[in-house]
Amino acid sequence: MESPAIDDSTPTFYVGQHESKRALPVSNQVVYQAQDCNYDMLTTPITTPNFHSRVLILHADHLEKSKLRAGSTVPPPIIPALSAVDTSLTPGDTITHLLGVISPWIDLCSPDPLIYDISRQVLELEVTYAAFCGLGNVIVQGPKLHHGKTHSDGLMQYALAIQEALGASNYLQIEIKLPMAEPFDLDKESAQDSLAYRCRDEYVGKTEGGTSRKTELYALSLPRHLPPRSIQSRWHSEPLRILCLDSRAFFKNENYHQPVLSKPQQALISRYMRTRNPPWILLCDIGPLLCLDNLDANFPKPDGLSAQSSLYEREPSPTPAQAAQSEYKNRKKRKDDPTPHLSYIRHLQKKQPPKTILERFGAGYQDYLQAPLQPLTDNLESITYEVFEKDPVKYDSYEKAIAQALSDWAEQGKPASGPGGRLVVAVVGAGRGPLVTRALQASQAVGVEIELWAVEKNPNAYVLLQRHNEEDWHNQVNLVKSDMRSWKGPLRRTVPQTSNVINNQSQLDSEDLYSTDETFHDPVGISSASTPLNTSQSPVYAPIDILISELLGSFGDNELSPECLDGILPLLNPTHGISIPTSYTAYLTPIAAPKLHADIATRSTNDPTAPNTPYVVMLHAVDYLSTTVPTTDSITSSSESDATPSPNVIAAWSFSHGPSPPCLASDLNAHNKRYARLTFRTRDRGVCHGLAGYFEAVLYPGVELSTNPLTMEAKSAGMMSWFPIFFPLKVLIFFMPLRKTSFKAGDLLYHEP
Repeated sequence: MESPAIDDSTPTFYVGQHESKRALPVSNQVVYQAQDCNYDMLTTPITTPNFHSRVLILHADHLEKSKLRAGSTVPPPIIPALSAVDTSLTPGDTITHLLGVISPWIDLCSPDPLIYDISRQVLELEVTYAAFCGLGNVIVQGPKLHHGKTHSDGLMQYALAIQEALGASNYLQIEIKLPMAEPFDLDKESAQDSLAYRCRDEYVGKTEGGTSRKTELYALSLPRHLPPRSIQSRWHSEPLRILCLDSRAFFKNENYHQPVLSKPQQALISRYMRTRNPPWILLCDIGPLLCLDNLDANFPKPDGLSAQSSLYEREPSPTPAQAAQSEYKNRKKRKDDPTPHLSYIRHLQKKQPPKTILERFGAGYQDYLQAPLQPLTDNLESITYEVFEKDPVKYDSYEKAIAQALSDWAEQGKPASGPGGRLVVAVVGAGRGPLVTRALQASQAVGVEIELWAVEKNPNAYVLLQRHNEEDWHNQVNLVKSDMRSWKGPLRRTVPQTSNVINNQSQLDSEDLYSTDETFHDPVGISSASTPLNTSQSPVYAPIDILISELLGSFGDNELSPECLDGILPLLNPTHGISIPTSYTAYLTPIAAPKLHADIATRSTNDPTAPNTPYVVMLHAVDYLSTTVPTTDSITSSSESDATPSPNVIAAWSFSHGPSPPCLASDLNAHNKRYARLTFRTRDRGVCHGLAGYFEAVLYPGVELSTNPLTMEAKSAGMMSWFPIFFPLKVLIFFMPLRKTSFKAGDLLYHEP
């Protein structure tokens, strides 16, 4: 039977095996054996016990010399370079399937200068040799937390040693192994008291000035009982490369006595595996690799799926007798499974729910920095329009809003501005025409006739609009190639001034640049090709009843709106004119985003404006620093750990649009300036890397769009057109627990001490 193909819509697990005391060197044969067992990688010590013994002898000799030379300074010992007996690691074909492990007996936080100096030398020797052999990743134990009052000084030592080691190779990555929480932290109600995470926060403070943090990742040890959700979320925002699961993290299945993970552990792994760069899973000390001769014929193959039916899969629609027999066989197979922990992880991989539409659409965009679009200064390419047009939620909402506006206008008996009682509808910034299509569909659905105008400045997109008008819209649309701010409105009639005729084609105001080819449809008939126009004719324009635009940016007002609308809102029907959208509000909340901060720091080396640039980002691996946890009368410590904190997302400012007089030249956009002072209360300690921005928009009363995480599911679930905006901070802010922190936002965004 052929192996089933792996579904790209589900996460892929890369699983490795680690033994703290591996008996044999990791040769090519051992790696091949591990692959046959369905592992993707193995760990290997970089040095042997012989090297450890040599270092201990050097240490003992130094202490002896110090005693003999009491009162004089003895220089610290210099560890000689590695010899063949000091390491079994060599370059080879399987080196890419290995993770190096730095000797766990070193202590880079030691208050003893001698031990620290020896530890630093060992780290440098092992990292340098690992880089020479071609290893891409090495694991080093995190800062030791048992030095009491010297803890902060020890972290400084540790940070300096790691920074030096990172310079050994441009391609080597160091994974710092840390526990998710210390055992005595698991019952605490907030992350502020987590010694493990406090250590991580202080470590970041020591390394913040470095430029190499992009190659510094974490190997996170998952405990048997997970800490509160706030700690889990904080680790989710970190650059995790490895999730470590040892035998103590597993439970025993009651029926089959096989290792399994709890529901919270499964949910955490599923969440972490949906990041842009999902972590690897490392099974630690769950037993040695077995010989190939003991492997069952039905054992899973290296692609992660068994060649025959998985041990955890059932036959489709079995009879009761078949089910009983199958159950007996499955129990026997599970009992004889030589790698039960690995089999369970592979089983968990198959159980992963498929990615949502939004996750599939955003593949590759998670936590990826993008500069906001500049459609006013740049003519967008067709592929850019196409990406946004794939969002059915936004355009369905627009069509619903247009239909409701047309229906309400007709029911209320408002006078229309178009000929024959038709409503004048204008789509400004029409792009490739998706809103034009939706407006026509809405008109047909509610039975209200419209005179439709489409305004677009992009000459390339305008060509496509002409084609759509001829082939799809049956010449029902008046096309205008113009900047919306200079368009004077729907042309109604002209008042002749002289009799000088210049040609036999329809001529329109040069500032408006109306279409003059045969695809131009004039519902009034004043621009017929058989009726020459006079160069001195004075045009008369009609008002717009319903103005439709999609000019919002990720923060609402950070792209074309409201400035571009200022030039066209005076064209609205002064009594009953409607703008879609009607209003929108911008929101902010502080976040921890170490990955984004590291990416911006990297960009800053070539672009000094990078820290001052707002970025459009599909935020994923971030942590909300100001949150509230749902509370009930019956909440318990365990249920509180499972409760999902809600971010405090605060409104900054709003804009509303409707009929308005022309802006004065002396105004200088002052009417669009906004300022806000926002205060956030934090439950836990943390490092703020910037603020996340969102918006909510009312297209028409009863129809709304939202990127606000608190309201998006209710107002526009699954919408893909806008990612949040990220405002980075040049100077990081360390939040203290149960404190209030304020920001001032306007022309600039800054922290208020």
